[in-house]
Order: sequence, then structure tokens, then C-alpha cells
Amino acid sequence: MKTAFVLGLSVLALPALAAAQQNPPAPQNSQGPAAAPTPSPAAPPSVRITLDEALRLAIQHNHALQAARTTILQSQALETTANLRPNPVLSWDAQFLPIFDPSKFSADFIDSQAQFDMGFAYTFEIGGKRQHRLRAARDVTEATRSTVADNERALSFSVAQQFVAAILAQSQVDFTQQDLDSFRKSVDISEMRYKAGAISEGDLLKIKLQMLQFQNDLLSAKLAKIQALSALRQLLGFESVPDNYDVEGKLEYEPVHASLDDLKALALRTRPDLRAAQQNVTAARSAELLAEVNRKRDLTTTFNYSHVASTNTGAFFFNIQLPFFDRNQGEIARTRYSITQDEQLAAETSQQVLTDVANADQNLRTSEQIVQLYQGGYVEQAIKSRDISEYAYKRGAASLLDYLDAQRTYRANQLAYRQALATYMTALEQMRQATGTRNLP
Repeated sequence: MKTAFVLGLSVLALPALAAAQQNPPAPQNSQGPAAAPTPSPAAPPSVRITLDEALRLAIQHNHALQAARTTILQSQALETTANLRPNPVLSWDAQFLPIFDPSKFSADFIDSQAQFDMGFAYTFEIGGKRQHRLRAARDVTEATRSTVADNERALSFSVAQQFVAAILAQSQVDFTQQDLDSFRKSVDISEMRYKAGAISEGDLLKIKLQMLQFQNDLLSAKLAKIQALSALRQLLGFESVPDNYDVEGKLEYEPVHASLDDLKALALRTRPDLRAAQQNVTAARSAELLAEVNRKRDLTTTFNYSHVASTNTGAFFFNIQLPFFDRNQGEIARTRYSITQDEQLAAETSQQVLTDVANADQNLRTSEQIVQLYQGGYVEQAIKSRDISEYAYKRGAASLLDYLDAQRTYRANQLAYRQALATYMTALEQMRQATGTRNLP
């Protein structure tokens, strides 16, 4: 009996407790009741960037890409080294000086007894070694440029992917905020109907509890946007945008009309990683030619001046190795194997390009079909079903469960449609990455 009495008091106090939680009393001071604090509005973003601007900022400021670009400068420095000629050699000596018998030092002794020599030597490279070194170094630089361009391709995809995630989150924030505001009106109407005795207290509590899902959706969308903007800023370079920057764009469907064969042909022409693999073959062949000419031995020529016994003489010396044993056989063999290796890698890269395009095309077409399903009527049907259920519930012609079910269906449909658009846009960016260009036919 006592337990039933306590439960009865709890049920009677539940509406008052709910009202107290929704409308807490305002604090008071000696001057009277304090006014409710007005929340300070969030500062508007100082910079809003589009996808094209984000890509430009990333190409200019991304630190990993800037580090990769230094490899081009390093390779160009190696070109300078490869183009250098051998340094001449200057030598001299003084012999038969009376260092341990200083009393014999005299001009006559120096002229007649001491010997002085001075030589100048230079090595002449045979077979055009310097030209072959420079050609090999330039070929490596070209391959390095293409590798850096491939780094830009990968960075562009990452930037576009995070940009799409940011505008998806913004779209979800806008929708969930609008949906929450609309549902609050339904809650207000339900309270009025409850007070009028049209619905039970249990139904009122059910519809109030349903608001938790709307609030959770809004908070999750805001968190997703913060995370997407942070990840995007990391790619752009933190110093390139302010703390409160935002993105400018919307979820949209942009069809691609090119056939799979056209996309494959485009990728084979434009993919920088394939171009780098092909240039590595060219560089390997240049290295093989350099190894061939390095088997030829260089000629060292020396002119020597001597002063001996009051006589000035000159002499020429010539020095060249006889390649009986070392004919650079090992380096020639290594470079030939390197050509084979790079040719196989280029063939593998070509196959990878075709595979990437095929996968991206399948992903794009599937995502396109899903978007078209939503745009073909499912979005409008969910909106119409929600509106009919809401109209009927507010006028007492529909049950609470039917109304809440229509609300859940509408919310899930809208969120899924936005996700489908974002998935399609990401698939489109994947196709741009697979073809190596942003200008798709």
C-alpha cells in the first residue's frame, strides 16, 4: 500500500518535474530577478573557400608537398655536378736543398746545385662522358618532376575528399537544425493538445523523448564538420587559413558522360605516375649508355718544367690506364638489369592505371544510380508522407506512432540522400584522381 502511494505521487510530480527541467528558474539578486542571459552569437567565418581555392592553397602551402618539391632542386643540383669538367692539377717541388747545412745556402748553390720542378696536369675525358652524365642526370630530373606531380595528384584527392566531408557535414547541420525547429513546433502543439485532454500524458512524454534523437543528430553533424575542417586545414597548411574559416559549396550531382574506354585512354595520357615510370626507363637507358662510355679510360697529360744545374727544361708526360681487367663490366650489367626492372615497373603501373579507372568508373556509376533513385521520387515521397502524417496528427486524425514513424522515415531519408550525394561527389573525385586530371570529358 505504501509503495503504491509513492508511485502515485511520482506519477503526479512527473509533469511538474519535466516543466521545471525545461524552464529552470532564473537566478535573483538584490536588485530583483535577473534577466535570462543571452547567448553570444558565434563569430561569422572570416574566410570562406571554394574547392578550387582549397586545391590552390594546398598546392602552395602543403608542407609535405613543399618537401617533395625540393627533390627536383636536388636533382637539378646533381645536373650541375654531372656537367663539371675535371680540375687541372698543379704540382711543384724543390730538391737537394742544404737544409741540414745552412752555411751552403747561396744564390750560386741554388742555381747550380738545387733542383726545382713545376708541373701542370689535366685529364681529358674520353668518349663524351660529361655529356652522357648530364643526359642521365636530366632524365632523372624529369622523372622526379613527374613523381612530384603524382604527389600533387594524391594531395588533390585528399583535399577534395575532406572538402566534400565538410560540405556534407554543413548540409546535415542545416537539415538537422531545421528538422529540430520543426519538431519543436510539434511538441508545442502536443502540449496544447495534452492540456486540452486530446492526448494522454504518456503520448506527450513519448514525443518529448523523440526530440533527443533530433538534438543528437544536430550535435553529431556539428562535430563532423569541426573534424572535417580540421583535417582539411592540415592539408591546406595551418597558416594558409584562419582558425574560423569555412567552406563554400553544396552537395550536387554532376553527371559524367565519357565512356570507360575514353577514360582509360585519358588516364594513359595524363597520369603522372605512369609518366614517371616511363621516364625511369629512359633514365635507366641513359645510365646504361653512361656505363658503356665509362669503360673507356681517360688520358692524363702533364707538362713539367725543371730547373737543374743552371738549366731550364720542359717535359711532357702522358698517362692512360690499360683496361685489361676493369672494363666496367659490373656497372654495365647492373644498368642493363635496371632497364629490365624499370620496364616491368612501367608495365605494372600501366595496368594499375587501367585498374584504377575501371574501379573508379564502377564506383561512380553505382553511386550515380543510388542518387538517381532518391531523385526519382523517394525524396519527394518521404517529404509528402511526413507532411501528411504531421497534418493528420495535429488535427487528431492520426496516431502518435504513425506520426513518429513518418518523422523517423523522413529524417533517415534526408540524411541518406545527403550521404548519397556526398558519396557520388567523392566517387567523382576518385575518378579525377584515377585519370590524373580534373577536366573530365
